[in-house]
Amino acid sequence: MSAKEFTLDQLKATLLEGAGTDESVDLNGDILDTSFEDLGYESLAMLETVGRIEREYGISLDEEAVGEAATPRALVRLVNDHLSAVKTA
Repeated sequence: MSAKEFTLDQLKATLLEGAGTDESVDLNGDILDTSFEDLGYESLAMLETVGRIEREYGISLDEEAVGEAATPRALVRLVNDHLSAVKTA
């Protein structure tokens, strides 16, 4: 699937589909700069989420870069940077 842009809403949907959410976490709040750990998403949940993104968008994200993307803002930016690079290649 090709997309112009990966959005926060798409990330939230992918997180919910793959790992659910802790009932104490409100993904509808201002979460852009909240760490995934503080949102209740541990490494296994993030692996599942990234795997779903890669399959859905037909991309492969660098593991080290994914590990450094500790917030929703950083992960959305990483995915969009990769999608832009693929489109221009």
